[in-house]
Amino acid sequence: MSGKPLLVTCGLPYTNGPCHLGHLRTYVPADFYVRYLRRCGEDVVFICGSDNHGTPIVISAEQEGATPRVLAERYHAHFDETFKRMEISFDHFGMTDDAANHRRAQSMVQALIDNGYVYSQTIQQSFCTKCNRFLPDRYVEGICPYCGASARGDECDRGCGRHLEPGEIKNPVCKVCGSPAEMREQEHFFFKLGEFKDFLLTYLDGLSGTSNARNYAIGWVKDELHDWCITRTLDWGVKFPGRNDLVVYVWVDAPIGYISFTEEWAAKTGNDWKCYWCGEGEVTHFIGSDIIYHHCIFWPALLHGAGYGTPHAVVASGMVKFEDQKFSKSRGYVVWTNDDYLDQGLPADYLRYYLLSYTSHTKELNFSWRIFQERVNSEIVNTLGNFFYRTLHFAHKFFGGVPPGQADPEVLSEIGRCLEGLDVSVREYEFKNAVDSMMALAAYGNTYIQNNAPWKLVKTDRAAAEQVIINCLQIARALALIIEPVMPDAAGRAWAMLGYADNVSAHRVDEALELVQSGPLPAPEPLFAKIEDDKVAELEKILEKRVSEARMKEMKAAEETSEISIDDFAAMDLRVARVVSAEAVKGSKKLLRIMVDLGDEQRQVVSGIATFYSPEELVGKSVVMIVNLKPAKIFGIESQGMILAAGDAASLLMPLRDVAPGTKIR
Repeated sequence: MSGKPLLVTCGLPYTNGPCHLGHLRTYVPADFYVRYLRRCGEDVVFICGSDNHGTPIVISAEQEGATPRVLAERYHAHFDETFKRMEISFDHFGMTDDAANHRRAQSMVQALIDNGYVYSQTIQQSFCTKCNRFLPDRYVEGICPYCGASARGDECDRGCGRHLEPGEIKNPVCKVCGSPAEMREQEHFFFKLGEFKDFLLTYLDGLSGTSNARNYAIGWVKDELHDWCITRTLDWGVKFPGRNDLVVYVWVDAPIGYISFTEEWAAKTGNDWKCYWCGEGEVTHFIGSDIIYHHCIFWPALLHGAGYGTPHAVVASGMVKFEDQKFSKSRGYVVWTNDDYLDQGLPADYLRYYLLSYTSHTKELNFSWRIFQERVNSEIVNTLGNFFYRTLHFAHKFFGGVPPGQADPEVLSEIGRCLEGLDVSVREYEFKNAVDSMMALAAYGNTYIQNNAPWKLVKTDRAAAEQVIINCLQIARALALIIEPVMPDAAGRAWAMLGYADNVSAHRVDEALELVQSGPLPAPEPLFAKIEDDKVAELEKILEKRVSEARMKEMKAAEETSEISIDDFAAMDLRVARVVSAEAVKGSKKLLRIMVDLGDEQRQVVSGIATFYSPEELVGKSVVMIVNLKPAKIFGIESQGMILAAGDAASLLMPLRDVAPGTKIR
């Protein structure tokens, strides 16, 4: 135990869309961590809230004909309810648009001003003459000045990932009306982030949490650290002190929400928020890896500059993919927490288990319905659930409950080893290893009961059968206590089947070593149910339909675009390619895996032309190919370009004369 008051926060969900599984990669591990520490006797407060400001919410509200506050309240309630359905239990869940956060944000910004860390500067900013307004953040799109990729106004989201300051983006276009923007002068305020380089390097060197957060931030600080524009031209947000025409940047007031939410919690409970943010308490942030920069560089610099304490740890999760595809709402690769999961009757416990146990917390997690089914059925149902039920069923049937006696020392030693491994893993943020320790104990229990076969012993040596069941019940009791942070609902039901009337979460984890007491047991029921194949097929169809609809929408939008510029055409790198080999893709009737020669290299392409061409007739043919298309996985095989064909019969485009492979088409 640390002996210090602990505060754990999660990155704030943004209130312009519903909750999806990508969100839960942060919130479920944080809830697991908090539940475990509390069960170890730690004093932990769990704080979160919704992020309500910024241009995306304003744009969404304008499109709906609603106010930003109405939109924010709607999605705030949605996330609050969804988290509760997922058994994620915050001590307080606030809103950054509430009065407490406006007061705290203005107070902190004023402190930065008073301490000499903020200055004004007239800058060039995008202005839409048609909409007659300056274009902050995501009101503008254009070209990244660093890598040349298409980018939004505040971040190169499709290229190098750099944060972009107002006025930096090239070839700005108004996102609202599509008109080219012009550059006009406007006064803004900047935070002297560059002055915090030495402080940040020292701070980051001692920062706890996951190494991906620390190392990423150190690289950015060493490479470059520019002053940061902290104002935007919006009506929606926290007003910059002394200005009615400017609000503070959303990435200033959003993390300040951690403090204001703590204040709101403290006011309700009679506690002192300052012990966490200005005293000896330790703050741990759970975030997604896409916001490391903000939490490990901007945020500690703001806190330090305003005279507050800095976070003790930052725990950054890896990103989430869906069926081997990068998460994308626009392309349909998303699983909505309510519509696609909870409302389908699937238990929160199963998803919590999958998110925690699939891979290391810092690595990319690939969500697949088939893998999800396999993990649930083989591990939760067949290993954990099977051990619980066969143990409790035998105890109830033959002994009416727990026989008198004590568990053997070797069984208690096995439980002790599990507890030791579990504790080390949780405190090192290795949540997969922690769950593996729990399941190893369940596997040990299954092996033990199978090898000792009490159903045979009870016929010849009742005392020996009793001892086996005492040992198994000791393991079952330990499992009920330690799985609660992962699967709170199942742990509660298991605890009740073990004959206890109170809440399992009221007991410490180390009580797993306390001897099971004799007494009656109720008739048990299976803890878990398998996920059947037809259910998985149904869930896969939902995702497939969404992806298909997204593709149709993209195609329709493309068809409606009647003209393109010469620059648009030039952006496509079309070349002649010669087919070297072709073969059918196993398991698919439509796909061929084709190797092509481009003169200076060979590439692999997956093409849906198997119903029109045999592999043999393609070999040696010259075809036209787009070579600068972003690689994509099709049927699990990477396709590094696209072969062009026309019409419903997929007539391949081929040169009339012999042309060398790699020849560019103009």
